[in-house]
Amino acid sequence: QLQASGGGLVQAGGSLRLSCAASGSIPSTNYISWYRQAPGKQRDLVARFTYGGSPVSADSVKGRFTISRDFAKNTVYLQMNSLRPEDTAVYYCRYSDYRNDYWGQGTLVTVSS
Repeated sequence: QLQASGGGLVQAGGSLRLSCAASGSIPSTNYISWYRQAPGKQRDLVARFTYGGSPVSADSVKGRFTISRDFAKNTVYLQMNSLRPEDTAVYYCRYSDYRNDYWGQGTLVTVSS
């Protein structure tokens, strides 16, 4: 139901845009969020939409990462700017509402110093 893409290798200070394409069975992109998991660490929330549809980012990425969406394409994006080596992780998109909880397959982002 979710297909994440856009990861890769980038130098510190660079940018990447991740995409999460949702299938037609996903009723609302408002419930799609981005998480990341660095090696040996827990999976953490990176960005999401509020109930009202406003973008919210974790403190660790605030001002650098932005979640957005294209309603026509049923796709959610994560624009990542000013990347740092500590942003290196597998990034996952997730759909979660009161009934369902789906994860995308993850896309690896590696930031070199």
